[in-house]
Amino acid sequence: MLTRNQFAVLDTLRRNPRATQEDIALTSGIDCTSVCDAVAGLHEKALIDDEGALTKQASIALEPYRVDSAVILAAGAATRLAPLSFEMPKALFKVRGELLIERLIRQLHQAGVNRIAVVVGYMKEAFFYLEEKFQVSIVVSPEYATRNNHASLFAAKEFLGNSYVCSSDQYYADGLFSPYVYAPYCSCTAVEGATDARTVQTDEAGRIRALPYGGADDWRLQGPAYFDRALSARFIDIIGAEYDRPDTPGKLWDDILADHLDELCVYARRIPAGGLYEFDVLNDLVAFDRDYFVNVDSRILDNICSTLGCARTDISHVRPVKEGLTNLSVRFDARGRTYVYRHPGVGTEELINRQSETFAEKTARELGLDTTFVYENPDEGWKISAFVDGCEPFDYRDEAQVAHALSMARVLHTSGARSPWSFDFYDDAVRLRGMLRKASYPVPVDFDALSDAIADVHRRMQVDVGEPCLCHNDFYGPNLLVRGDEMQLIDWEYAAMGDYACDLGNFVAQGSGYSVPEAVDMLKYYFGRPPTEREARHCVAAVAVVGYYWYVWAIFKEAKGNPMGEWLYTWYKAAKRFCAAANEMYGDDVG
Repeated sequence: MLTRNQFAVLDTLRRNPRATQEDIALTSGIDCTSVCDAVAGLHEKALIDDEGALTKQASIALEPYRVDSAVILAAGAATRLAPLSFEMPKALFKVRGELLIERLIRQLHQAGVNRIAVVVGYMKEAFFYLEEKFQVSIVVSPEYATRNNHASLFAAKEFLGNSYVCSSDQYYADGLFSPYVYAPYCSCTAVEGATDARTVQTDEAGRIRALPYGGADDWRLQGPAYFDRALSARFIDIIGAEYDRPDTPGKLWDDILADHLDELCVYARRIPAGGLYEFDVLNDLVAFDRDYFVNVDSRILDNICSTLGCARTDISHVRPVKEGLTNLSVRFDARGRTYVYRHPGVGTEELINRQSETFAEKTARELGLDTTFVYENPDEGWKISAFVDGCEPFDYRDEAQVAHALSMARVLHTSGARSPWSFDFYDDAVRLRGMLRKASYPVPVDFDALSDAIADVHRRMQVDVGEPCLCHNDFYGPNLLVRGDEMQLIDWEYAAMGDYACDLGNFVAQGSGYSVPEAVDMLKYYFGRPPTEREARHCVAAVAVVGYYWYVWAIFKEAKGNPMGEWLYTWYKAAKRFCAAANEMYGDDVG
């Protein structure tokens, strides 16, 4: 085995046979005395001859350190690069004339690394061409939407040996990769000022001892890593052992590494300034490649410019919006105003009638219920709205806010507006239920019993159904923008003709926290008086049916790989509790 200094001397001479000891010291960062000692040791091992040239034995001595593969992680959606990441994966952005992932693959090839696995997930089909063009292997990460990148690394475990592990969306300077590496490392870069990223703490030998989050004027974890065979085998075993733990899905692979540094020997590789660039948000990318925003092939940017009558150079301060269960959204500024661009989420075409939504949005603007609406494409589903700054969360316990919201619902329902489309929560729940059955998706143990109970309540509530009216059909707190005494009702995706009580059912079922008596008491703000017995039972039944619909909808979304978190349980509880209450309120009057 070679010492670290001996390896550094051999590797330098391999790259530059004419290097002097002073050159080696300057290149490797080793002091001249240590270089002399290493050269003497290499002479004794017959790895360099009297003239300082490498012998045939030197190639054999270097072979255990040869990099034999690379794993490129390219499964993520890069939502912070919205809206451009809605159209293509970040790794396929063309930066300074090169696609990021193609540049990376070429750099690895130049370093003699030809066995490369590209792990894909989001828009995976966009990467398939790489297999033929660069002879890489495509590995599909089956859980990319529900797990962090530890799952991608685990999916590519058969490719891990003496391996580079690289992010597909970083821009690396030339010369960052080598055919030979002495020991496992994680890269780090200097950061000025405070950071909330992982910082790197090492001992005197450079071994990483801790990777805490946060620091100031420190070295942050960033860039490619290198695993040798021993580290690869042990780390994959660790991921496998922790894979099914409840807290694992959200972890990065370096989170797991950080938890096991006492048993994993990994060193820090400090990359000098300019060695790599990472584009967390669109402004970072534009700062690095000033022509990118103007030249990129993007229908989204074209749509924004044509709708607002602006140039691409007028668009600035682009940042993603995290809210929303079905779509992807991004905020941006243009000509002194702030807007939100809404991009339809994957699979929403199976759930949402965009023409119906567009009709409702225009109607709501005319009624003064949603003055944020600018434009929606009824065929493709993308939408632009004005952004309302300074909003506060809707408060279900604030009687003034509740009264205002329910008065808006009343305005909508009594407007006389007639949509060509209708929406029935129960019928659509039955449709989604059929799609789940067709897909053989496993449903909860009590799913059929709850479905039967809801069917009974739905049948009984028909006696109280009146004339259909235009409904919002997703009428709940997050869709009510509150700013002072002003309120906007936004997001009209499900709007259509229907039962007025379903809007009130949404208001209660979707996170209000109301008990049944509280829900009934709330109705006075809608009717302008206490509800009648028939109105109360009808609205309570509507809470059950609407809660059931969203419960089935959430299971359907999870079947499509979109986790719904606590919402699923919220809707389940509403369906169960209000179903029981509605049956009691109907009693024997309706059979």
